[in-house]
Parts: sequence; C-alpha cells; structure tokens
Amino acid sequence: MSSSFEKHQKRRLISSYFSVVISITLVLFLLGTLGLLVLNAKSVSDNFKEQVILTIYLEDTSKDVEIKQLEKSLTFSEYVKQTEFISKESAADYMKTEYGEDFLDDIGYNPLKNSIQVNLKADYVTAKRLDSISKSTLKKNFVEDIKYDKDLVSLMNSNIRRLSLWILIISGIFTAIAVLLINSSIRLAVYSKRFSIKTMQMVGATKKFIRRPFIWRSIRLGIIGSLMAIMGMTIVLYYMDITFPELLLTQNKLSIGLLFASIFLTGVLITWWSTFFATQRFLNLKTDQLHY
Repeated sequence: MSSSFEKHQKRRLISSYFSVVISITLVLFLLGTLGLLVLNAKSVSDNFKEQVILTIYLEDTSKDVEIKQLEKSLTFSEYVKQTEFISKESAADYMKTEYGEDFLDDIGYNPLKNSIQVNLKADYVTAKRLDSISKSTLKKNFVEDIKYDKDLVSLMNSNIRRLSLWILIISGIFTAIAVLLINSSIRLAVYSKRFSIKTMQMVGATKKFIRRPFIWRSIRLGIIGSLMAIMGMTIVLYYMDITFPELLLTQNKLSIGLLFASIFLTGVLITWWSTFFATQRFLNLKTDQLHY
C-alpha cells in the first residue's frame, strides 16, 4: 500500500516537473523567436529598401566612355550597392517576353532608352536623399531623366517605422507574459510541496535550509527549459536562413549569441526569483492557512 502511494506521488512529482519544463520552454521559445525578429527587423527592412531601383535614362547620343565613367563613379559611391547597364535592345527583348508580342513591329523603331539601374544602400533609400542624388546626376548632359517610385519609398519607410514600434511594444508584452507564466508554473510546483515545507519548518529547519533544495531544483528545471528553447530557436533560425539566404539572418553572430545567453539567463533568473518568493510565502503561512 505504502509502495503504491509512493509510486503515485513520484509520478505526480515527475508530471509536475515536466509541466514546469514545458511551460518554461514554450514561453522562452516564443520570447526568443520574437527576439530574433527584433534583431533581424533591420536586416529585413534593409533588404526591402535595397530592392528599390533608381533608373537613369541616357540620351541616345551618349558615348560609351561617358556611360562607363558614370557607371564607375556610381559603383564607387558610398550610397550605391550595385548598378546594371540595360541597353535599349535588352529592354525591348524584356518587353517582348513580358507582354508576349513584339511592339517594335507596330512602331517601326525602338523608342526605349539605354539606362543604368541603381540599387542604393538601405540608409539612402529616403525620398529626400533620392531627390538629392537624382538632381546631382541630372546635371550630366548625357543623362535624359531619372525615375524611381517615390510613393513606394515614402510608404515603405512609413510602414517600417510603424512596424518597428509595434515590434517593441509586443516584445515588452511578451516579456511580461513570460515572467507571469513561468512564475505561475513555479508557484504551482511549490504549492504541491507546501506541507513538506511546513513540516521541515516545524522540526526546526531554517528558512534558508528549506529554500535551498527548492531553488536549486527550479534552477535546474530553468536550465533544461532554457536549453530546449535555445535548441528550438536554433532550428527556426537555421531553416529561415536556408529559406531566405538574402536576409543574412546569421550574419551577426555576436547579437545572436547575446540573445541566446539572455534567454538562458532569463530562464534561470525567473525560476530562482519565483521559487524564492513562492517558498517564502508558504514559510510565512500558519499551519491552518495551508489548506486554502
């Protein structure tokens, strides 16, 4: 009979520890995944910005040497990521492929212009800077016109600022939720041992002596949960990097390492803090209050 009761209690204890570890793992995994999003938000937004194309249309009378000099000067400019020369013939072939018919047959000549497509670095993709670059480039007598989607640039920058703000707000909310959920799980685990705590106190054990095994046990559970959460984050980061290699999600290894360390410390500190105050609460209760 006694053996059966002990086995039942042991199973309940293991189940309680398992639920605590799972709670810690899931909460820290969600918090860490959100942290990865925050860390890579700039990389993602920069990638979108650098897809914006500034097209420089050239006069038909422009010389090859002038075009090459312009390309070279743009390539070495601090604000340019890459350039590509598009001849009027290549542009016509693209139009034919895109629309499925040769519009040159109807017109009789190629009205398109030679052009240079420029992708700017993300920090320079603002309406003000694009206008400044356009004005300075238009001063060259062989440049006919410069075009870019000004509305798209303004909308993109506005949405990125709004999204960044919401990410910070959601991060704060998730952090608070993480603390509350882990704290609740730890308190429930300690609550199940409240009679043992009071029994030890009644036979003369000090509060520090009683708290120590509970705190160390919770810290171990926190370590296990943190490591499992970090493993999950690593898997997510790995597959995201394979799926979207252009975002360079794993480029900043120091920031990722600091995030992993923060998640680990968060798991340890929250479990220590929660267990300390949970045991303190039951240590301060009177015996007749343990049943409530």
